[in-house]
Amino acid sequence: MDLNFSKEDEAFRQEVRSFIEEAYTPEMRAKHARSKHGYIDKQSHVQWQKSLAKKGWLAPNWPKEYGGPGFTTSQKYIFDVEMGRAGVPHTVPFGPTMVAPVIMKFGTPEQKKRFLPDILETNVLWCQGYSEPGAGSDLASLQTKAENKGDHYLVNGSKIWTSVAQWADWIFCLVRTSKEGKPQEGISFLLIDMKTPGVKVEPLVLLDGTPAPHQEVNQVFFTDVKVPMENRIGEETKGWTYAKYLLEFERGNPYSAGLYRSLNKVRKIAADTKVGDATLADQPEFQAAAADLNSQIVAMEFTELRIFSALSTGGNVGPESSLLKCRGTEIQQAISQLAVEAVGSYITPFVEDGLAETNEPPVGPAYAMTTAPYYFSLRKASIYAGSNEVQRNIMAKAVLGL
Repeated sequence: MDLNFSKEDEAFRQEVRSFIEEAYTPEMRAKHARSKHGYIDKQSHVQWQKSLAKKGWLAPNWPKEYGGPGFTTSQKYIFDVEMGRAGVPHTVPFGPTMVAPVIMKFGTPEQKKRFLPDILETNVLWCQGYSEPGAGSDLASLQTKAENKGDHYLVNGSKIWTSVAQWADWIFCLVRTSKEGKPQEGISFLLIDMKTPGVKVEPLVLLDGTPAPHQEVNQVFFTDVKVPMENRIGEETKGWTYAKYLLEFERGNPYSAGLYRSLNKVRKIAADTKVGDATLADQPEFQAAAADLNSQIVAMEFTELRIFSALSTGGNVGPESSLLKCRGTEIQQAISQLAVEAVGSYITPFVEDGLAETNEPPVGPAYAMTTAPYYFSLRKASIYAGSNEVQRNIMAKAVLGL
């Protein structure tokens, strides 16, 4: 593995940094600093994504034939690292990162023509309908039912933990179209217009306390929802194959740049926290904890470099994506815990909505307002996209051959 970047790569890095400096406006930065869970408001996310789309960078993983930028492997890695280092709003992933690759690989020419351009231009936003109240990491037990009525499906059931469903124009769903054979063999993959009669979105308020309409997750209910037959991806009852393909893209993202940024933020907090005549940053216990986390991030970074270097030969991240997801989310949680310890008693005041306009001054340092809510929000990180326990089973079987 060659860890040296070429002059062309370094020039590209500078281009990315210049773009961020211009497109990541002070208003967006201020909103992001007040977010409890990483999302800001819909308008700002759309504004950010449209600026990426105008540059041709919204979908760095897309092949050029579908409008992707044609990044080399090193450019893709640099792009992800610089975005993570700057702490920009993340692209709402459900359209460009998740459902689009499935449409490209398994969709009909008509489906590609209909859906991909609007995803690439952020003319529509998508959400993901996988988990259900009784089917999370055990996704094969899902029960949302789609009855084949000839020219359409009739969908009944519900999906839960549906991120930004209140913003979404479309949802891609796993539904049960057959109870024959193994549970995985009766699942189909549908694209559903959220404006269809019978679709209802209810907000779920999590431990971070963010109220509607700024909540992150929702429950989506389907009552006799008619879905045209042409909105099915691929073959009926083959949805499990498409779902597994999609999850490689959901889990196979680099974490290290964002982790470095989060740890550096905690170090700044510690340097601002007085402990007697010194600061928390001067305390051996804090220094040891920060150094341990830094060493874990370094190991994560080199693992990412090894995996993404292998992508230069083609193919997807594959089951190694489970490794990235496990370690990335666990280090995220550990850093957020250290942040809570660093902020101390200032984490106690509860601010109901950090994104609401208010003239009230913050209680304590500005960073204290989101530290505890973000810690609570990140408790879910080791559960979503398939719990880390499930990811370890995948690695044991698919990577280690056990």
